[in-house]
Amino acid sequence: MSKTLAEKILSEKTKQDVKPGDIVVSPVDWALVQDTTGPLTVREFLGLGLPKLANPSHTIMFIDHAAPSPQKQLSCDHTFLRKFAKDYGAVLSDVGEGVCHQIMAEKYARPGDVIVGADSHTVTAGGLGAFATGMGSSDVAAAFGLGKTWFRVPETFYIRLTGKLQKYVTAKDVILHLIGSIGADGATYQALEFGGEGLRTLPVSDRLTIANMAVEAGAKVGIFPSDDATLEYLNQQGRKADHRFLFADADAAYERLIEIDLSKLEPTVAKPHTVDNTAIIDEVKGTKVDQVFIGTCTNGRLEDLKLAADILRGKRRNPATRLLVAPASPQIMLAGMRMGYIQDLVEAGALILPPGCAGCLGVHQGVLGDGETCLSTANRNFLGRMGNPEGLIFLSSTPTAAASAITGVITDPREVA
Repeated sequence: MSKTLAEKILSEKTKQDVKPGDIVVSPVDWALVQDTTGPLTVREFLGLGLPKLANPSHTIMFIDHAAPSPQKQLSCDHTFLRKFAKDYGAVLSDVGEGVCHQIMAEKYARPGDVIVGADSHTVTAGGLGAFATGMGSSDVAAAFGLGKTWFRVPETFYIRLTGKLQKYVTAKDVILHLIGSIGADGATYQALEFGGEGLRTLPVSDRLTIANMAVEAGAKVGIFPSDDATLEYLNQQGRKADHRFLFADADAAYERLIEIDLSKLEPTVAKPHTVDNTAIIDEVKGTKVDQVFIGTCTNGRLEDLKLAADILRGKRRNPATRLLVAPASPQIMLAGMRMGYIQDLVEAGALILPPGCAGCLGVHQGVLGDGETCLSTANRNFLGRMGNPEGLIFLSSTPTAAASAITGVITDPREVA
């Protein structure tokens, strides 16, 4: 039977001919937690009474969400995770070593892998052709100990991309457009599979951004084929041997077809307090912004630093608007320094934060004051997301954020650059 990407991966892993709706038990290639969900996961694992991890070298503790720790309770959580990693032989990615989802892309995720994480944006690895999904802490704890987990095989929406993005319209605008079109629950437990001739214009950095936010439409996974662009990315990471070509069958059956002409998209913004509350830039231009935040697992890649630097070079941020920039990994930060992007951003008035989640979660490094507005390149703008339910969060692409930092109001980047 012809298969979608999700069906093909789960069939391969389970050695069954699976179809949507089947309940399967699949081996897990990688299991991960981060420092807000990890302590609960570890306690659940310890409560199971299992003597060891099923695959210690593929079980990863990331300390990235509140890193460095802003308070003693979180410091104790970090200590707890470090001790568990040492005692059980798990991999530890400590403070300053990057956001879990970016590090998974750089070091670990492979096309065809099954990846589970106690973080909803584990879906990011779908940009490399992995079946990657977030799960609850108890489910991930079981995967720690058993090396496998159960899934209902999802139906698949096929997102056919055509055309090419305009200058300063980015992958972030693609996924905001899609979520705004189908709604925050429009793809509940579906696989979102991306393809079409427009895919050739999107490098892996763009694919990671799109896959990262698939969950904001309720999707189980967001997944891309593994093609020449995937090979190029893995080769750049020194992981050419991890590459394999992986495509859906040409006559695979899909639950729904959605067509997106990339050339017709405009800069898009998600207004408070839901990701599907979207508007094109002309509808929100002029909204005052107190803080601009560029970074996170969604838009903290080298390409984002370049886009921001290109717009901000030789200019200054508005004196009434703070500009925070958080590279997603040390690799990205160092490359940004070598290429001069970090210097351009600092000279424009940006504050460079350590590689990590920074202000996205709302525990430190950018918590909003009452009534303040932040334009963020993160993936969520829920009420209270950045640490204050009296704050307002708009989501945008990196070019829109950088342009708005200059003017102090939400701005079309095509009018500034």
